Amino acid sequence: MSIVNIDVTLRDGGYRNGFNFPLEYALRHAKLSVEAGFDWVEIAYRKGSLVPIPNLGLTGRGDDEFIAAVAREVGPDRVAMILHPKNITEQDLPAMYAAGARLVRIILPSKGYEKGLEYIRQAKEIGYTVGVNFARISQWSGRGVVEVATAATDAGAEFVYLADSNGSLSPVDTTDLTTLTKSVTGGPVGLHAHNNLGLALSNAISAVAAGATWMDSSIQGMGKGPGNLIAEQWLAHLDRTDAEASARLHLGHALELAELLLATVPEGTPSLPLPDLVLGRYDLPVEHRKDVVGGSHHEGIATARTLATVR
Repeated sequence: MSIVNIDVTLRDGGYRNGFNFPLEYALRHAKLSVEAGFDWVEIAYRKGSLVPIPNLGLTGRGDDEFIAAVAREVGPDRVAMILHPKNITEQDLPAMYAAGARLVRIILPSKGYEKGLEYIRQAKEIGYTVGVNFARISQWSGRGVVEVATAATDAGAEFVYLADSNGSLSPVDTTDLTTLTKSVTGGPVGLHAHNNLGLALSNAISAVAAGATWMDSSIQGMGKGPGNLIAEQWLAHLDRTDAEASARLHLGHALELAELLLATVPEGTPSLPLPDLVLGRYDLPVEHRKDVVGGSHHEGIATARTLATVR
């Protein structure tokens, strides 16, 4: 089974350092990522994430000049972007394509996703490879998955990503959601795993066993909170278990990239913030971190339990 791998370090890892990756590092990262065998390097949000962040850095803005610089380094057919429909206008997708991006992922909520469908259609007309991300999938109903997956596929989305934004899915949950989504779309399904409960690798393996063929990971797991599926572990797993993947993956380059990240970006050091473990346990988004810190751990857990009950 051929797995399409996306390196999301520069984008999701930006939550750790305010998206302030130096341009020189970002270009070197993209080059080594491609040499390691990643199919796509997702280099930035376009005009920010869901919640506004002050002094947004390079990989949180996704300016045309940055896209063009990466495209010159690795070629447009490796350059991916992601966006929230609320943050862009109809001019952004053509500008991104002209600069050198060739894959775009559009983040859709379970409700109020209609504007996103318009951007899917526009992106398809321009010539992008187009996918969608279902954020905070652990909080979606089965009916919601069916509704939005159907609408997105009808609009032209070529693949659907299940984003475990809260890091709360179990392998059983991941299997069920992957199976459901594939049954609705008949097309490729991907997983964007977070590691709040240490289950990112197990969930990735379960997703692929259920038929997922796209996978996100990040070097050293650098990403929001405790981070994402650790790319080095994932590539090592594929190298050992998937002959087709092994033929085009180069684990040595991934390890070289990991060393470069750790030497260049202090925030790239793996971390498991204790409040994020609690958020994962109670399936709460990162915006609730402030609610579970400040007192004792017992108080934080009690608050999280209450928030989960009233959600």
